[in-house]
Amino acid sequence: MKLVLVLLIKIYTHLVSPLLAPRCRFYPTCSRYALDCLDQYSLGHALSKIVWRILRCNPFHPGGIDKP
Repeated sequence: MKLVLVLLIKIYTHLVSPLLAPRCRFYPTCSRYALDCLDQYSLGHALSKIVWRILRCNPFHPGGIDKP
């Protein structure tokens, strides 16, 4: 399952992301953060961290450095 998620994130990063204006509020980007979480944590823990990060990625959050 992790492999499928990694593949989907990489497809998004290479095909969809270049078409969008750069607007990530965090470092590393949400895509990189997701890949790092999937590499470091169990699937359940990684998914919870990824979802929480995406929920915080909005105009009302100041952003900043957020490493997994």
